[in-house]
Amino acid sequence: MIEENNLDGLISEAIAQINFPASPAELYEPIRYTLSLGGKRLRPRLLLMAAQMFGEKPETALMPSLGLEVFHNFTLLHDDIMDEAPLRRGKPTVHTKWNSNIAILSGDVMFAEACRLMSKAPAPALNQVMEVFFKAAVEVCEGQQYDMNFEKREDVTIPEYLEMIRLKTAVLLGAGLQIGALCGNATSENASLLYHFGCDLGIAFQLMDDVLDVYGDPEKFGKQVGGDILANKKTYLSLKAFEKADSAVNTELKHWYTSREMTDEKVNRVTAIFDKLGIRREAEQITESYYFKALDHLSKLKEKGFDTSAFEIFAAKLMQREH
Repeated sequence: MIEENNLDGLISEAIAQINFPASPAELYEPIRYTLSLGGKRLRPRLLLMAAQMFGEKPETALMPSLGLEVFHNFTLLHDDIMDEAPLRRGKPTVHTKWNSNIAILSGDVMFAEACRLMSKAPAPALNQVMEVFFKAAVEVCEGQQYDMNFEKREDVTIPEYLEMIRLKTAVLLGAGLQIGALCGNATSENASLLYHFGCDLGIAFQLMDDVLDVYGDPEKFGKQVGGDILANKKTYLSLKAFEKADSAVNTELKHWYTSREMTDEKVNRVTAIFDKLGIRREAEQITESYYFKALDHLSKLKEKGFDTSAFEIFAAKLMQREH
């Protein structure tokens, strides 16, 4: 089996070899720029690992893995426009470096390229692969729309939030694993087990992100602590706090979550409320529950004789990010 680091090298080299025309430069240069920004490449790596687990060489699933990565970056490009984000991975976003119209059109080409690459899946699995891919693509858009809707709603429930992060973040992780399994000639049942492993792990990953945003070490976490609080963003922690708060605390929370203040005091006061209500522990518990649900799907594959150790190690590393 090819080691993860070597899979990353395989993916990076293949991405660098995707050939886009030189002209019109305004259309294609933003795509090259976006793909050059790197990132963790988790989704294509997991796709190749899945194909390997079922006995196929990773090269067999390389084109679909690139399709998944191009699609993921396309969603980020369009998300940045909607969020009016100035930076992505520490560099100017495409709509900032060029403009929104260029970013939209370049994103459209990226989606077309993602479909082209995905269509190069092994012939026996092609129809199933495309079904999984298109379903995930639609669900990611649904998740983004729910996320935008939630910005304007004050009655968002925790189940709604969990479904939103499943759609926006987790399904693409699950789809990548399912596609890789199908490229490796896995049965539909076994491919589905990997899909659900990826979805539950993706939800756990996002829930941990919510916790680390408040309680993480900014140098190790790589983000500003309290950024979600400053942005008045709905997270598991904020929703659980509103759910548990008495009338007086609820009033204070509403004050801070409708305030446009960008101060340390805001972060400190909201964090103090979280601490008082025991929100961190509840968030960590639900994170752990999704993590163990993910491992349970793997255990079913392990019982069938498949070597799931690489995925167990990957999941453990993902959930042991620095606080």
